[in-house]
Amino acid sequence: MLTEHEIAQDLEDRERRIELLVRQLPARIQTAVHWLRRPQARWVRMPAGVFFILGGCLAILPVFGIWMLPLGVLLLSDDVPPLQRVTNKALAWVEAKRPHWMGLPRL
Repeated sequence: MLTEHEIAQDLEDRERRIELLVRQLPARIQTAVHWLRRPQARWVRMPAGVFFILGGCLAILPVFGIWMLPLGVLLLSDDVPPLQRVTNKALAWVEAKRPHWMGLPRL
């Protein structure tokens, strides 16, 4: 069982990693992602996450792409605790193995 301190640290690490990824996006998209991640935007975030996942499954079509899957999962993970654990592990892996994806120097 995790202590309150460990849970708070995990949340801080998650937010830091997400912010590093968001900074890699174009400015207009950064604004949209920040707006979507606000607690009040849940009513938009959940359907957007589902649509991104469905769009990722249609990656064979020209407008859609596989890049939509992780974005959809990340959006849904703000509201679905089991997905939070998965995305936390994935974000930690990206930071450790592919830091340049987050704008960090390569090891």
